[in-house]
Parts: sequence; C-alpha cells; structure tokens
Amino acid sequence: MSKTPLKKEFWGKRNYPLLKTVLSLLLLSVTLISLMVGRFEVPPSDIISAILSGFIPSPDLSPTVRSVIVDVRLPRVIAVILVGAALSVAGTAFQGLFRNPLVSPDILGVSAGAGFGAALALLLTENIFITQSFAFLFGLIAVGLAYMISRVYRVSSTLTLVLAGIVVAALFQALTSLVKYVADPLNKLPAIVFWLMGSFNHISNSDLMVAGPLLVGGIVILYLVRWRINVLSMGEEDARALGVDVRQQKAIIIMSATIISAAAVSICGIVGWIGLVIPHVGRILVGPDHKLLIPIAALVGASYLLIVDTVARTVTVTEIPIGIITALVGAPVFAYLLRKTQTGWKQ
Repeated sequence: MSKTPLKKEFWGKRNYPLLKTVLSLLLLSVTLISLMVGRFEVPPSDIISAILSGFIPSPDLSPTVRSVIVDVRLPRVIAVILVGAALSVAGTAFQGLFRNPLVSPDILGVSAGAGFGAALALLLTENIFITQSFAFLFGLIAVGLAYMISRVYRVSSTLTLVLAGIVVAALFQALTSLVKYVADPLNKLPAIVFWLMGSFNHISNSDLMVAGPLLVGGIVILYLVRWRINVLSMGEEDARALGVDVRQQKAIIIMSATIISAAAVSICGIVGWIGLVIPHVGRILVGPDHKLLIPIAALVGASYLLIVDTVARTVTVTEIPIGIITALVGAPVFAYLLRKTQTGWKQ
C-alpha cells in the first residue's frame, strides 16, 4: 500500500488545527531565536522588555539593547516573516490558477522587471526610496506588458499568458545585464549585483510602513478567494459551469500575487524558490485544498525564510546574500518533492 494516502489521512482536515498550532509555535520559536542571536546576543527577558518599552518604560533596559531589538532586528524579522508568507501564498495561488507545479510568483516576469527597475535606480542614484519605488513600478509594468502581449492572441489564454511572461522576463533580464555592463565596476556594479542576490540587511521601520500593507493586503485577498482558486484549478470550463467569473477571478489573483512579488523584491531584492518549493511542502502536509493549503503555506514559508535569514546573518562574519542560500537549499529539495509528487501536481 502506498504511503501517500496515510500521510494525507494523518495531516488532512481532521488534524488541521493541530498542524496549524504546531507550525504557529514553530514560527514563534524561530522568531524568538532570531531576535536573540547575532553579533550582539540578547536574552529573552530583554527582548520582551525592549518590545514593550514603547508602552511600559523599563529603567533597567540598556539603550543599546533597545536599539538593537526595536530599530534593527524586529523590523527585519517582521519583514522576513511577511515576505516568506506572502511569496508562499502567491506561489500557491499561481500553481493552483495555472494548474502547474513548476509555476512560481515570478512566472509573469515581475521579479525580472523589479530587478531591472532596482538596477536602473542604483545606476542613476543612491537613494534607497527611489530604488524601491523603481523596483515596485517596473515589476507591475512587466506583468502588465505580459498581459498585453497575451491579449494579442485568442488561443489558450493561460498558456499564452505564461509564454508572454517568459518573453517579458527574458527582455528585462537582458536590460538588467545591459545596466550592469555600463555600470561603474568599482562603485555601482557591486551594489547592483549584491542587491539582485537578495538581502534583508537594510530593512527599516519605514520600509515596513510602505511594503507591509501591500504584502498583508495581498495575502488577505488571496486568502479570501481561496475557494475560488479550488474551482479554477479544475479548469476554466468547469469554473464557468459552476458560475465563477473566470476573467475577474484570474485578474484578482494575478494582481494580488503581482503586488506581493513586486513589494517583496522592492525591499529585499530577488529571493527565489520560496514561492516554488513551499506550496509543494504544504500539499504534502494538507493536500490540494486551498482553503487549508494557503494558511499552512504562509506559516511554513514564514518559518523557512526566517530560518534561512538567521543563518545568512550569523553563520559567517559577513552576511551571505539570502538568495544564494534559498537556491542552494531549494533546488535539491524541489527535485526531491517532485519525485515524491510525481503522480500529479495536486498530490
């Protein structure tokens, strides 16, 4: 007898509350550890005092400890959690919408477009706000361009949209290479390359105030339409037969996932493999039902990216770009998961 049905039975709907509780506790534990460790270690009691210092002043709390927690680590941890959860949810929604296990949130060229926007801004200026704004704007432009190209053809709209996204991604990757070619190799080029590899090193409270609502809003919208993703994953004809406005729902899902991806890239650079791998982990745990899958993917993605970021900033003297670690871990894990789920993308 195959082991897969047994796993589905154990981690299925009946045990869903237990699984969600376990993953929530895991995320809480990883968050506490991430706030504790670093070049300046902080005990748990000081972490709580620092977080509450805005409401309950603590005369025994060192100003240095408060600054490390409130101004440096806490914004970074929150950003990592939001980005990990958001990219996982966006990847889950896209894989359901396109009915393809190889789909990720950047399939329509949003990451390539955002990467070009950031590279262009870094070439022209050193202002971080302009860089983030360019990244977000060009991410939206890339997806809009892919959608416009797909509308030229009337055959197999979903497949045409994916192919248009691949074309647009290739275009913006070429433009990014052009920017790197003309950039000053001593000053501009290293900054562009490091930014494109992904890092949460420069996250601040202002970044959270701008990108946080976009990430949370995208997650909430995709969570609210999770049952419609179930219907769309059956195929467009079946969805129409069940009374779903396919064009409207596809637009909502694509726009929400695009905003998530563009906002994520704008504050931390390109972080790959999260939206591709985590949905597979979620389907192994709870199956293909998006009503269960989206919350689980958010919890798993947030915990995973927070673990990766903690390793990236603590394992060596200099911080490792997070995109390197996610690729090194994600590629073999994805190959293994594909082998485990080779009977079908929903399994």
